This record gives sequence, C-alpha cells and structure tokens, in this order.
Amino acid sequence: MANILGKFTDPIYGLTRLVIGFTYACHGAQKLFGVLGSQPHREGLFLAAGIIEFVAGVMVALGLQASIAAFVASGEMAVAYFMMHAPRGFWPIKNMGELAVAYCFFFLFVAADGSGRYSVDGLLGRKSSGS
Repeated sequence: MANILGKFTDPIYGLTRLVIGFTYACHGAQKLFGVLGSQPHREGLFLAAGIIEFVAGVMVALGLQASIAAFVASGEMAVAYFMMHAPRGFWPIKNMGELAVAYCFFFLFVAADGSGRYSVDGLLGRKSSGS
C-alpha cells in the first residue's frame, strides 16, 4: 500500500510534537501552579515532576533542544509508571498507567529523532533530526 501521508511526515511530526508537548506541560502546570482542576503539589518528587513536565513539555512543543528535553521526560515517565502505576498491577490498562507508558515511548522517539523541520531548532538551522 502506498504511503498516503508520506509527503506530510514533517508537518504531522511537528503538530504531534506540539500537541503532546503542550498536554505534558499542562500536567506540570497542574502540579506547579494548581491550575486546570488541581491543587499545587510543591514538595518532594511532585515538585520535581512538575518542573520536568512543564519545562520539558514546553521545550518539546516548541522543538527547542527537544532531544534532551524528551530524554529527560521519557525517564520521568518511566519512573512515574514504576512508582505510581506498576504497584497496582502488571497491565497498564488495569493500573491506569497507559498515559505514562504512551508519553514515555513518544518522548523516547523524540529523543532519538530530534526536533524536526518545523521547530525552533529548525528555524535556527540546528541539526534537528536523526534522518
């Protein structure tokens, strides 16, 4: 089967990175600022998680040093999964950890592939993709 959307790979990657980075930053904003239906959590691991989620989410969304930010975010999501979800059971669908797993592997992909053509790094002429 022909690759129907192949010519749109770069803009789709940029849009996907933007949307997922933004939603990840929203999780950080909840923890740090108590917005979007949450109370602030400014102590211990929740503070660290909030900072990572907010800063890395913005960086990934903008495509600004996204490989580094995504690598840190991927690690944070792996830690979050094994600390918060895995103790409730093996299967992510049962322990409510599917979002943590999805974020973890998406960010791992971004860490490997870079910011992409449609990004701040792309505008600045930085090498932004593994391809």
